[in-house]
Amino acid sequence: MPFPADRIGLQLPPKAWDISTRTILAYAAGIGASEAAYLDDAQVGGLRALPFQCVSLEWPVLLSMRDAIQDVLSPEEAMRGVHAVQDSTFHRPMRPGDKLVTTGELVSARTVRAGVLTVIRLMTRERETGEPVTTTWTSSIYRNVSLTGVAESLAEPDPLDPDDLHPLGVDAETVVIPIARQAPHVYSECADIWNPIHTERAVALAAGLPDIILHGTATWALAGLTLLRRYGGVDVAVLKRITGRFSGMVLPGETIEVRHERAPSGAIRFDVRTQSGVTAISQGVAWL
Repeated sequence: MPFPADRIGLQLPPKAWDISTRTILAYAAGIGASEAAYLDDAQVGGLRALPFQCVSLEWPVLLSMRDAIQDVLSPEEAMRGVHAVQDSTFHRPMRPGDKLVTTGELVSARTVRAGVLTVIRLMTRERETGEPVTTTWTSSIYRNVSLTGVAESLAEPDPLDPDDLHPLGVDAETVVIPIARQAPHVYSECADIWNPIHTERAVALAAGLPDIILHGTATWALAGLTLLRRYGGVDVAVLKRITGRFSGMVLPGETIEVRHERAPSGAIRFDVRTQSGVTAISQGVAWL
């Protein structure tokens, strides 16, 4: 069945959160962030969450999209939805004791060559004051699905400087990261983001994948952690925004290369490639 454009503007059910030391430490450990800044809850100034942990709060809200479209897309069509872009802006770090709420709105749907591209704006705020903590624009493509009605965009993220999207030069710095066989399992539990294609090989094979695959948000976070270490002095507060396009799969047991360089604008360009030559993240840009 076609994806109806009249669903644009749909408000997804909000999710309330009480941020704990336990979840902050678990997330950091789940992506191999071993520095005291990320794992020592007794440090001077207190513990602050890695910014990428926003995806853990956003996941249940995104899952509710499946229920919201179950009357218009078959389960098979809904399963064709693949995460295409993660673009997150960080207004302040999360801390233990924060009482937050995450909301979501379908702000755009349009036809692309592969199917229908949807954009959901996710906002995490303090429950009492409404102070923003994270704003994310997440794009998904429903492959081989058509759009009925008029394509529309209610809101869009701040545009990127075209120069920041130029391919990386031959002198870009490179960091090699091994992806352990158990990495998708560890990330699933530590980030509390579970989808069986990442942990159950029989499910992955039945879905047409060559093996279980690492979560795109895990690859995105590993790239971001690399940039924090290189440009941010492991200070979680210095990362203001990071975006990347999920272009290919990462199989556990292989290595990835995070390549990065500073653009003339001051932003950091980056991409992620696998040892087999697949580009896992393209058009990566971060602002520190």
